[in-house]
Amino acid sequence: QVHVLVSGGGSVQSAGSLSLSCVASGYNDQFNWMAWFRQGPSTGREGVAAMWTNGGGTTYYADSVKGRFTISQDNAKNTIYLQISSLKSEDTATYYCAVDRNYGGGAWSETNEYNFWGQGTQVTVSS
Repeated sequence: QVHVLVSGGGSVQSAGSLSLSCVASGYNDQFNWMAWFRQGPSTGREGVAAMWTNGGGTTYYADSVKGRFTISQDNAKNTIYLQISSLKSEDTATYYCAVDRNYGGGAWSETNEYNFWGQGTQVTVSS
């Protein structure tokens, strides 16, 4: 059984910073494909960042967050982080962590690339 545990989130003022964590367990902890998604109050679920955690940690970012969001992993490779800086009101959303063992052949930002999802954590940005 796979568990995906998300922590972090909360309320922060515009231009502030926040960090989210995601720990995946199960499948002998072999999750090579790990990502962050978000869903705003009136938007669909969108990919914000992803990482191929095996062999160098290749990263991917949505254009809307490049330069402000940083995805990283720890040495165990089954934990990823999302460091968010220069927060804007449009970053207000529920943030989700998604993982899978291998690449499914689609775009990193497609929700169906990931079979395992954590619970969402709310990030609220106030001006």
